[in-house]
Amino acid sequence: MGLTLEADRGLDDDVDLPRAQVFYSQFPYVVGYYGVDTFLATEDSPGHDEQFGYPLSVLVTDYAGTDVTIGEDGYPRAGGESGWIDAETAWYVTDSEAETPQGDAILAFSDRDDAESFADAHDGTVRSWTDLLVQPFEPGDPTVVRDSVDDHHAGADAIVENRSALRERPVSTVVGEDADTIQEAIDDAPANTTVEIPAGEYDETLEIDEPITLLGDGDVTIRGDGNGTVITTTADRTALIGLEVTGSGSERQGEEPLPGEQANDWDDVFEVNYAGGDAGIGAHTADEVLIEDVTVHSSASGVIVRRGDAPVIRDVTVFSPENPNEGQAGLLLFHAPGVVENSTVEDGRDAIYSHRSHGLTVRDNHFDGNRLGVHLMHTSDTLIADNEFRNQETAGTFVMTGPENIAIVDNDVRDASIGIIPAGDEAYVANNVIVGGDVGLQIDSQNSLIEHNVLVGNGVGASEREMLPTNQVVRNDFVDNDVHATAGSGPLRIWTHDGVGNYWQGAGSLTPGSTVDRSYTATAAVDQRLHRTDGALTLSRAPALDAMDGFQGSVPGMRERSIADLSPTCEPNNPDLLERADALEAAWSCDLTGSSVDPESEREATAAAHQIRDS
Repeated sequence: MGLTLEADRGLDDDVDLPRAQVFYSQFPYVVGYYGVDTFLATEDSPGHDEQFGYPLSVLVTDYAGTDVTIGEDGYPRAGGESGWIDAETAWYVTDSEAETPQGDAILAFSDRDDAESFADAHDGTVRSWTDLLVQPFEPGDPTVVRDSVDDHHAGADAIVENRSALRERPVSTVVGEDADTIQEAIDDAPANTTVEIPAGEYDETLEIDEPITLLGDGDVTIRGDGNGTVITTTADRTALIGLEVTGSGSERQGEEPLPGEQANDWDDVFEVNYAGGDAGIGAHTADEVLIEDVTVHSSASGVIVRRGDAPVIRDVTVFSPENPNEGQAGLLLFHAPGVVENSTVEDGRDAIYSHRSHGLTVRDNHFDGNRLGVHLMHTSDTLIADNEFRNQETAGTFVMTGPENIAIVDNDVRDASIGIIPAGDEAYVANNVIVGGDVGLQIDSQNSLIEHNVLVGNGVGASEREMLPTNQVVRNDFVDNDVHATAGSGPLRIWTHDGVGNYWQGAGSLTPGSTVDRSYTATAAVDQRLHRTDGALTLSRAPALDAMDGFQGSVPGMRERSIADLSPTCEPNNPDLLERADALEAAWSCDLTGSSVDPESEREATAAAHQIRDS
């Protein structure tokens, strides 16, 4: 914990970040933390002792005798091999010049003289373990990502508005009047002007190396010869507007280093393989490109933007090869943070593939019949909002390689094998409608906030796969799923925060109010069947089950691989979203005890439950 996979992979081999490893009384695994402060913040978080037990032993990185230095990046580098020391006996240097990718570093020393020497050299303060325990350390806060969504939209609006000027460039050259071919017109046109292309079909392969606007006047089709990319630009502020593009080559992957690049390390090779293939449109090392009102019939990738800052792709339609194995990506962005909006991709391998495009915005798009809808690799600080996903073979949105600060909000996902897969640190997943998948939400993230989603008619509503229970999952609605939620290895996950949990169809209630009068364990055999089996609500009130539930709740670690909602809500939290999912009527409120059986059966079950309780 404490460092994203993305940040970890970005460290040089000689960096020696401070770590802690903790052995808990009721957790069978050693938990590692990047940063002593990460452990201290986590230990103070709600439910920590109930989930892990108490720390039996805390060991921290010992920098004594290692001649530790600080590099230009602020990260500590030990001259010798660092060992481990009991946290209670160490001396800590805080507030120094040392840093980690997450913030200020706290370095521990077994020898106080070494600690004093390091503090004097790097403007630090020496503290004991007791001193540290009274310092405030705040855990990562995913609400920061929630609060940044509006700002992210505003930033994307500003980028789109900036590109509007590219539509207004004066026409300098008209194909057929001032030049015989489009390429001749491009070569003749002064920079920052428009090449106008009259309606018609043009068999050409084009290269653009100056900032111009290529504008179709009517139905304009540009057809390549089946080799390579049809339109390639290497110029900043190129605009391609009002075109239909077809006839690209079918090579999905490149083999040679791209212009200006050398394939030396893994990332370079990855770039060649993905961004070096054929496309309808390829923008390479070109900043602030606009691609608008364009249709691409793809034989490999539709649009590739590589190493270009702030591209805008809007009102673009990509028809990919029907066989996903023959295509690459509808829209491929490689080191290209920008805006993709109001676009459609059908039948692609990946509708959108992003690699290291930190700050990307993907909004108001339609994806149908792809293998993956939005596929993020090594891409942090991204907003995926207001998109429609239909019939994605593998997943609607798949976040990989441990990024941070991903917001996935207001999307409508139907009939995907897996609806949304968040990963990394501090993701914000909210206000999504996820219907009819094998798994609605597969949670691979940590320190994340997952709220106000509706999961309807899925095989599994939500699957919690992150081992450590660091996510807040609240105010979601689970309706008509075969199983509302499952959990992988790890301790009890408590899906309640500040006294509020989630709505679970069938959780039931015997007492009117805003919350159900018993906790709901989504992974328990009886609770899983409350909305599926007549009489399960009555069985859930059996004294033996109540006794076992109380025992498990009082002994840390007893609910291994479990999800418990301590305050399930009595009525749906998101009726508007449920209505959009055609599931509002199925989401019965607690006045009918929340079960999916008919009211008369519910009254009989409630009466029987009262008898069991009273006896």
